[in-house]
Amino acid sequence: MGAPAAQLAAPCPDAQPSNDRPAASTLCAVRRALVLIVILVAVVVLVARGKDDPPAADRTTTQAPTEVATAPATTTAAPRSTRDGCRAVAAPAPRTANPERRRSRQRLSRKRRHTAVIRTNCGTIEIRLDVRRAPETTSSFAGLARNKFFDGLTFHRIARPGGNDYVIQGGDPLGNGNGGPGYTVVEPPPRNLKYRRYVVAMAKTETEQPGTSGSQFFIVTAAQTPLPPKYALLGKVVGGTSIVRRIAAVAIDPTEETPIDPVVISSVRIRSSKRRR
Repeated sequence: MGAPAAQLAAPCPDAQPSNDRPAASTLCAVRRALVLIVILVAVVVLVARGKDDPPAADRTTTQAPTEVATAPATTTAAPRSTRDGCRAVAAPAPRTANPERRRSRQRLSRKRRHTAVIRTNCGTIEIRLDVRRAPETTSSFAGLARNKFFDGLTFHRIARPGGNDYVIQGGDPLGNGNGGPGYTVVEPPPRNLKYRRYVVAMAKTETEQPGTSGSQFFIVTAAQTPLPPKYALLGKVVGGTSIVRRIAAVAIDPTEETPIDPVVISSVRIRSSKRRR
C-alpha cells in the first residue's frame, strides 16, 4: 500500500529544476510534509483513545448477568386460570370498619330455606344457612350480605398446616384477619357441633367468648378437625364443593397462610326459597 514511512522520510537528493516540472527537491519536501502530517494524525488518534479504554471486543464487565427469562420479553405471562383455575384479578384495598354500622334486626324465617351465594374469581360457592340452629348468626350474616358488605373482600387465609387441608377463611374488610363489621353477635354453637369438611362457621379471637362472631367466616376443608365447639355455626356448603377445593389448593405463603394471588369475593347474595316438606 505504498512505501514505508522511513523510506518516504529519506533525505531529498539535490536536483536541478527544469522548465516543465518542479525540482526533485521540491517534490521530496512535499512528500516529507505529508508523512509528518500522517504521523501527527496517528498520534492524536492514539491519545484520544486512551490506554484505559480497551477495544469493545476486549472489554469485560463485573456486573452480574441477569437471569434468563423463561419467555420472550414481548410475551405476557400465562393467565392465572391455567395454573389453579382462578381468574386473575387485582387485590382490593383494605376497607376500614364503619363505627356507625349496626346489626340488622331483620330475622330470617325458619319456614324458608336460605342460601348464601358467594361468587369469587375462582367460582361460586353456595352455603345453606342453618337458621334453625343459629338464628342470630345467620340473620347477622344475611344482613351484611344485603348491605353488600362482603362485595370486594377476600379469602385472606388458606390454612394447610403441614400441607394438609384445614380451613379457608374470608370476610375481613382489612384483609389481614383483624377486621370486622363494627359489631359482634354472641350465639353459642350447638354442643354437639363437629367441624367437618364443608361445615361453615364464624371466626373469633382467642379472648372472645364462645359463639362470638363478626363478619369473618371459615369453611372447613379437612375431613375432620379437633376444634372444640367454640365457633358460631353458619351453615354448610351445598354447592360448589369443587370451588372450595380449588381455593384450598391455591399457592400460599405458608408462613402467613395467605394466598400468593388474591382470591376475591365479588358478591354474596342471599337466595330464599320455600322449604320442602
